[in-house]
Parts: sequence; C-alpha cells; structure tokens
Amino acid sequence: MANEVEESASVGSFSRQDRAVIAAAALSMLIVQMDWFALDLMLPVIARDFGTSSTDLQWLISGYMLAIGALMIVGGRTADVHGRRRVIVIGLIVFAVMSVVCSAAQNAPWLVGARVVQGTGAALIFPVSVAVVTSYFRDARQGPAVGTVLAFSSIGTALGPFVGGVFAEHVSWRAVFLLNVPVCLAATLLVLRFVPESRDEHATRRLDLPGAATVALGLACLMLAVDQGPGWGWASAPTLVTFALGVAFLVLFVAVERRAPEPLIELSLFRNVKFDVITLAGSLSNVVYCLIAVLSALYLQQARGLSPAHAGVIFLALSCGVGAASYRAGHLALRWRAETLMACGMLTSGAGLLALTWVRPLGWYAVVFVICGVGIGLGWALTNVATQAHVPAERTGAASGLVLTSLVLFGAVSVTIAATVLEAVSGSPTTAAADGPAIEAVLRGTSVLAFLGAFGLFAICRPRLRARSVAAEDTT
Repeated sequence: MANEVEESASVGSFSRQDRAVIAAAALSMLIVQMDWFALDLMLPVIARDFGTSSTDLQWLISGYMLAIGALMIVGGRTADVHGRRRVIVIGLIVFAVMSVVCSAAQNAPWLVGARVVQGTGAALIFPVSVAVVTSYFRDARQGPAVGTVLAFSSIGTALGPFVGGVFAEHVSWRAVFLLNVPVCLAATLLVLRFVPESRDEHATRRLDLPGAATVALGLACLMLAVDQGPGWGWASAPTLVTFALGVAFLVLFVAVERRAPEPLIELSLFRNVKFDVITLAGSLSNVVYCLIAVLSALYLQQARGLSPAHAGVIFLALSCGVGAASYRAGHLALRWRAETLMACGMLTSGAGLLALTWVRPLGWYAVVFVICGVGIGLGWALTNVATQAHVPAERTGAASGLVLTSLVLFGAVSVTIAATVLEAVSGSPTTAAADGPAIEAVLRGTSVLAFLGAFGLFAICRPRLRARSVAAEDTT
C-alpha cells in the first residue's frame, strides 16, 4: 500500500487508497453540512407534529450551532493529540447514533436535546475532515484533494434545504435524520479501512475544556433568557437570574482564557482593530445567511402556503448564489482586496434583503434569492482570507480558529434573538411564523446588519486607517 501511495504521488495521480481517503472526508463534510441546512424547511412540519410554534423550535438550529461553535477548536486539538482517525470515527458514530435518537423523538425537548448532542459529533467531524486530507497528502495533490472535500461541503449546503423539503413533504421529517446513518456508516468504514492514523507529535496535550464549557454555558443562558423573556416577563426573577448567570459565565470565560496556556480563543488578537472589524463583518454576514434561511423558510411555507418541496426548489436559488460566490471568491481575491470584496458582498446582500421583502412573484423571489446568495457568499467566504492578511504568520492558526468560532456562535445567538423579535413584532407567539409582514420587518432589520458590516469594511480600507494600523499588526 505504501508503494501504491508513493507511485501515485510521483505521477501526480490518485491511487485507490487516495480516492478512498478523499471520499471518506468528503462524505463526512457532506452529511454535516446537508443536515445543518436541511432543518430550515422542516421546522414548520415538525412544529405541526409536536403541536408547538415554529419559533419555539429555533433551538434545533441555534443549539446545534452553539455546540459546534463551542467545541470545534477543542475537537481539532483533540484530533491533533489523540489521533485524527480516531476522533473523526468517534464524531461519525456520535452523529449517526444521535440522528437515530432525533428521528425517534416524541416531543420538542427530546429532539432539541438530541440535536445539541448531535452537534458535539459534528464539532469533531467538521474541523478534522480537512485535517485528515492535509495530513495524508504532503505533495502537490493536497490542493486538489482539499478542494474536492470543500466542494462536497458546498454541495451539502446547497442540497440541504431541498432534501429537507422533499423528504418532509413526501416521506417524513424523521427520514431526513435517518438518511444520515448510511452516509456516516460508509464514511466510517472508509476511514477505518483506508485512512492511516495521524497526529501532531508537537501538539500540547492541554485542552481548554473550561473555556469551551464557560462560553457555551454563558451563551446558552443568555439565549435562554432572550427566548423565554416574553413568557417569564423581562423583569421577572427567572429572566434576570438567567441573564446574570450568562454574563457571569462569559466573564469567567475571559478570565479562563487569560490564564490558559493553550486558550480556546487568543484574546490578544482583539487588539488589532482591522482584524476585529473584518471578523465582526464576516460574522454579521453569517448572521444574515442564518436569518434569511430560517425566516424565508417560515415565510414561504407558512405565510405564502408553499409546500416544503416547492420551498426547497426556491431555496436552491439561494444555495446556488452562495455556492457560486464562495467558489469564485478566492480567485477574485487575487485581483482585488478581500475587504473590499466583502464590503461589496454585504452591500449586495443588504440590498437583496430589502428587495426580498417587497417582491411577490415567486420567480422574481428566486432571482432575488440568487442575488442575496452571491452577496452572502462573498461576505462569508472571504472572512478568513481577509483576516489572515492582518496577523503574523505564526498566529494564523489561532486567528482562523477564532474567526470560525465567531461565525458559528454569532449565527447561533442571532437565530434565538430573531425568533424572539419576530414574536414581539407579530404580537402572537403562536402565529408569528405565519405573519408575513412581521417576517418582512425582521428581514429589513437584518439588512441593516449587512449595511453596517459593509460600512465598517469600507472604513478600514481608507489609506489613513491602513497606515495607522500597521504598528498594531506588528505588535500582535
């Protein structure tokens, strides 16, 4: 087998084992991304089955994202220390088992709890899939191999809403979770059969579990207070105590990170203004993506009366726009500054969001969806590229981890806040998901976030600020 690998490397082709390694990582990324985005169009169907409101089920999305965001860096470091092959197999098994548990859920709390645990499995799969490929391919084939894995990730993102809508209408929402099982099984068998164990022999064995726990608990408490505040009463003791606990956990998180030898997040990176602005703008772009996906799914099905499958077809327009822009973003960044491209993308997505709240014919709705997707794709995909240009080479790994964590956690919190705001604007928690004007109002507010991100990016592109920030970049 070693001779086969060496021979394929010498001619720049891929052997049978090479293709199997790529397939294992690609299937792992595909299923995580597809499952992530499939749920948007299933929320109304699940809500009807459980006799609850779609807005109350936002925890199925935000809880999943919270688990991924809090544990993603820990998962990557665990793989470096204990072995990438071992960790990705554990992640796939957890993901598959919890998919079965999700499919068997008899009530909303059961499903939400299983979904959060499923997110911990995804946190092990998501960062390790690419690491498996980069550690296996050490020659010129690494680029095409990683590109193939990321392409399957984009395919999962694009197909997720469509698959979720079609299965929810013609089979069952439970079948979408069961669909994960054979894919996880195939990926696991490929990993065990073809992927050699690899680890970073120089990696420290310290894992920042206290940091992951405190940030997860802090954000979970704040999200719970925002979600339950209208029912409990904003000035009630449960709401105030939950808010206070959230703030206390986040303060503790900062204290833990300052003392941790290998922190979850390098807080010193925040001393760089340009890094801060780009990270915040990219996170806002991801917020726009999360909210347009969740709110438009509710609007098309519950306000416009479309079937899940029909809504899934329209969602292909958004997915294609995001996928096309993400694919071309790297090539465009070779000709223009990444920050400028991000700003243009956020302006485009903000304008598209406003247009989306006014357009009525579904054909034009799909066209505007493509435009929104292009803007979101540019703003979201270039965040890592843009930030890497403003940190020293030895800190790019820490910066990348911080950026990805910020993108996911901002998205998780935004879904909870948007659901609460939608209920407040509508005036009725039970009918908010079907209130078209209320959904459009929240989407218009979301467009403001896109414009703010664009404004911040254009501001840091000014020559005066660029010159002023050179010293700060050198010190970080």
